[in-house]
Amino acid sequence: MKIALLGATGFVGSAILNEALDRGHAVMAIVRHPEKMEQRQKLTAREVDVYDTARLAQILTGQDAVISAFNPGWKNPNLYDDQVRGTASIIAAIKRAGVKRVLWVGGAGGLEVTSGERLADSQGFPASIRPGSLATIDALEQLRKEPELDWSFLAPSANMKPGNRTGSYRVGGDQLLVAANGKSEISVQDYAVAMIDELEHPAHVRQRFTVGY
Repeated sequence: MKIALLGATGFVGSAILNEALDRGHAVMAIVRHPEKMEQRQKLTAREVDVYDTARLAQILTGQDAVISAFNPGWKNPNLYDDQVRGTASIIAAIKRAGVKRVLWVGGAGGLEVTSGERLADSQGFPASIRPGSLATIDALEQLRKEPELDWSFLAPSANMKPGNRTGSYRVGGDQLLVAANGKSEISVQDYAVAMIDELEHPAHVRQRFTVGY
């Protein structure tokens, strides 16, 4: 399958890139510095400004699916506004390119906790990541307004960190997954497994879903 991957050098994007290539997919990585990417079979890298909707649409034309791990940077002082604007540009470019299948890297902040509130609104949620969390929640709302796109929005557990690729995970819906030990976690490697599993065997089209242990 031909996949365009935005944010391919980031924490999540790089794990998705490795998983997709390891499964034999052809990946076009859309990155800021393509010259820094390792050369691999079935990998091409393109430098495109995600805010340049017309150019991005040209690049995306002919792809079977788009996976967005776009993030303007956690230290960006205008993170919320830049991420919301980037999301709108990406969605517009996908539509203009005629690509139907879209997979989006979500966040845990929009998932419900036991009290019924969103994790991002719960006591103790880190203020430093709240702008990015809210912008990712906005991305879901933008996708929900696009009936012609076959999108899937994958939210991780509360703690996503480097770890092992076990290939095993639990699947949930709109509620945060918490294991019997009280932890909500997933390795970024297994998150990537779940993302490519959804790409190859769509089970959550036009839905948000989450994965965890």
